[in-house]
This record gives sequence, C-alpha cells and structure tokens, in this order.
Amino acid sequence: MVILSSPWCGRWTTLTYGESLALCGALLENSLHGGFIAVGASTSGVGWDPVHNAESVAELAVEKRATALLIPISARRQLNDRSDEMATKLTILYYTDAREALIKALGDY
Repeated sequence: MVILSSPWCGRWTTLTYGESLALCGALLENSLHGGFIAVGASTSGVGWDPVHNAESVAELAVEKRATALLIPISARRQLNDRSDEMATKLTILYYTDAREALIKALGDY
C-alpha cells in the first residue's frame, strides 16, 4: 500500500498494491501486462505482510482466468502443492521487493 498526500483536498489517500503498480507504469509511460493479478501489501515500507491462504488466492486467479499471479516470495511454500491444472493454467511470479514486482509487471514473463 502506498500513501499519497493530495494537495487539492489536504487528505491522505491510500492506493492498493495493484493501483501502485499501475501508477508507476503510467509514470514510466509503459503499460502493465494484462491478465495478471498482483497480491501483497507493504508494511511501513520495510517489508511485506504475509499472504495468508495463498492457495485460495491462486484458485481464485484461475477462476477469473488470470494468466499469471504476482505474489511475495514468502508465499512460495504455500503454493508448492498446487494441482496440475493450476500449474498449467497459471504462471506464478514471485517478488522480494516493490522494484522487482514492478519490473515483472512491466516485462515479459
């Protein structure tokens, strides 16, 4: 989550992780790849909140016909036992920090 100050209303605005990636892509004048779902929330800019129930998130991504799931590396062990169907339909992209997540969201995977 990113917190921005908005000068026209004097309030703080919070952006979701996906909105933050989209904003960065727009500032770089480069579009994000379609068909992927980004999961994760930062904790005071220091680290990442753990993703609880990553298997359910991956199943939901398959149901929504996503082609890739961008998820923190801390969720890797939860996704080791995914089904063959899920493994063939969904590419799992792991990231360790926001910079790496943005690079993967902008680049070819």
